[in-house]
Amino acid sequence: MSHANARLTPAGRFVLVQRIAAGRPVAHVAAEMGISRTTAWRWWRRWQLEGRPGLADRSSVARSHPARTAPCLETRVRIARMLSRRGPVWIGHHLGLPASTVGRILARHQVPRLAECDPLTGQLIRATRRSANRYEHPYPGSLVHIDVKKLGRIPDGGGWKAHGRGERPRDRRGLGYDYVHTAIDDHSRLAYAEIHDDEKGTTAAGFLTRTAAFYAAHGIQIERVISDNAFAYRNSRDFHRTALDLGIAQKFIRPHCPWTNGKVERLNRTLATEWAYSRVFESNDERSALLPVWLQHYNLERPHLGIGGLTPIDRVNNAAGQYT
Repeated sequence: MSHANARLTPAGRFVLVQRIAAGRPVAHVAAEMGISRTTAWRWWRRWQLEGRPGLADRSSVARSHPARTAPCLETRVRIARMLSRRGPVWIGHHLGLPASTVGRILARHQVPRLAECDPLTGQLIRATRRSANRYEHPYPGSLVHIDVKKLGRIPDGGGWKAHGRGERPRDRRGLGYDYVHTAIDDHSRLAYAEIHDDEKGTTAAGFLTRTAAFYAAHGIQIERVISDNAFAYRNSRDFHRTALDLGIAQKFIRPHCPWTNGKVERLNRTLATEWAYSRVFESNDERSALLPVWLQHYNLERPHLGIGGLTPIDRVNNAAGQYT
């Protein structure tokens, strides 16, 4: 894919060389297509040498890295790490290297962090908090992430955020929790959420039904959902039956690896910051009433860095244009 500021795509470059091949001056063709004569000559020479493949984008990665640490020294760093099971500061001190250089070498060779390894054997024993590969499904509905966010209820008149940690007017204990069931499309980041009194299987099944209806209203058919291993998703007959009736396949994350479901976990964090704890609420109903407003803002107005600064509805519309 051409970079964001490129004047010509490979197809445009082909048009360029066709016009030059027809006998027209390079300077005239360059002016017509809004590029410099130097750029036009570059593509013309590549066409003469390589033909159509020469018009494809090339990697901007440097062919050589003269400042990179020598391979033999990198090997010494890796051996020192394996034998000593010490960090970059200790290794760098004994090999005469900056600790930052040692850290980059270890990261380049995907050596796990010491906190993830057994202190005696050096073997990896703890799940990493970073996924090896980032992924994104190719079209809306291919995968939807679901989860539940648990929030303490707010007493009438406001909670501790309004009155501090001491005695509060109408102070009551045992108000319980709101369970915010959330869903987000992997490709477009279009989100949906509801507040319920529990996270039982029947509640999750009803939420899945309404989630499917919400996405269907935007022209999206859910093919599969991914969730953690909570009882409502893993063991509930109601949830399994609902997913089967809707033609939705279920996927589950690996145990103790919540980052596998990272898109909905990030949605929950954003939801807490920008909605649940965004202001001092006077009552639980006041906070609940704001959720649909915030969701509309999230889906229609809020730029999302994970999809190039677009809003989720823009991504949905772009995908619809590609597949129509």
